[in-house]
Amino acid sequence: MEIKNHQKNSIEIAEIITDRIVIQNAEDALDLLGNVYYQGYDKMIIHEKNISPDFFDLKNKMAGEILQKFSNYRVSLAIVGDFLSLSSKSLNDFIYESNKGRHVNFVASIDEAIITLSR
Repeated sequence: MEIKNHQKNSIEIAEIITDRIVIQNAEDALDLLGNVYYQGYDKMIIHEKNISPDFFDLKNKMAGEILQKFSNYRVSLAIVGDFLSLSSKSLNDFIYESNKGRHVNFVASIDEAIITLSR
């Protein structure tokens, strides 16, 4: 796993670069959050492909549990992926509500993630 640094408006943002799933459960998310925070970041970008598909099944409450950890530790998160093709109304509603705030955002590109996190 590599942490790529992005900087915009004097804000440091960590992008997680890897080919594997790094968040399988809430404990993995907490470990990743701690690692990134320890390195001086309070804003993170992660790709949809690096998160277990279970995260996107809202019935198991994994997404809420993980995103609550980011909120508790005040680490802003942007998840980059193709969310326009989702068939789940509840997941679409969840993403819509998350994107209204500034703490957790679901975006289509790295550029959009950097703009969102640097506000």
